[in-house]
Amino acid sequence: MTDTPIIAQKAPFPVEVEEGKNYFWCACGKSAKQPFCDGSHKGSGLTPVKYTAETSKRVFFCGCKSSAKQPLCDGTHKDL
Repeated sequence: MTDTPIIAQKAPFPVEVEEGKNYFWCACGKSAKQPFCDGSHKGSGLTPVKYTAETSKRVFFCGCKSSAKQPLCDGTHKDL
């Protein structure tokens, strides 16, 4: 069991979200459906992070899995 996420990519994932819809961001980095969870975290000690869109707009989900504002990007990938 590992609690260290895998870097999916060193850039954010831009996604058009819909108001009121729930999204489950992959926190482990193993999902084949980045930036969203596909269940690959099982046994890793990490769990997906729920994001509920307040408005319909483009948001940037973290790709490096190191953001302090998970599930959204805060620019941490620039220092990796």
